Amino acid sequence: MTFVLEIGPDPMEKAFGSALASTVSTRKVAARAALVDLKESSRALLSECFRQFGIETVATSAASVDRLRQEKFEACVVHLAPGAEAVMEAARTSPSNSRLVLYGLGGNAQQAMRFSKYGINAMFHEPLERPAALKLVRATHMLVLHEFRRYARIPIMTEVTVVSPDGHRLSASSLELSSGGMSLKTSEDMPSGTSVEISFSLLTLPRVNLRGVVTWRKSKSFGVRFDPADERRQKVKEWIDGYLEN
Repeated sequence: MTFVLEIGPDPMEKAFGSALASTVSTRKVAARAALVDLKESSRALLSECFRQFGIETVATSAASVDRLRQEKFEACVVHLAPGAEAVMEAARTSPSNSRLVLYGLGGNAQQAMRFSKYGINAMFHEPLERPAALKLVRATHMLVLHEFRRYARIPIMTEVTVVSPDGHRLSASSLELSSGGMSLKTSEDMPSGTSVEISFSLLTLPRVNLRGVVTWRKSKSFGVRFDPADERRQKVKEWIDGYLEN
């Protein structure tokens, strides 16, 4: 419940995009996404991707942070460059935009971790490619459109500390979060079945420690199921409920 979402090119997306294109003209715009400090080619590509899901894009600059405080947006794409922090701060402290879906553009997951306190939901990587960008928008558009009840997992990126029974400590970044567990990205190995203690914080959620067990392992990522008997899990559930209902 994203992982920052990191999705590679998929040749099937070209056909998928073509099929959707014919419905664009009849689909009502239901949400707006701010594109902040993006070059023209990136704006054009992302505008096309969002538009296929009924999401209107608005180009703006980091110098216009007041727009994120005063206008309502359902999503925001920020180029991770000087000035990005002010944009994220404006969005996350705005009463109307504090829960918008925040996308980062550029760099990699490790570089994006310096912005983790702002809760980046997903990452577009440069060079921006249409199949990967469309796949990422497709994976997250229900959150943007507030169709929360059909979206069981929240993509969000934050630093996570994982401690195994032998005391080994590793750092990871979250991909997706649910009330029952989370998926993590790390280059270190963590075998399935390993009992772990994890620690993380999320926007308005102070640091929480939870027991869990590794339930699956893939290349550079693994999933943790929270211990149902750990009462601290309730804090995560309450945070997710608030995030979805805001």
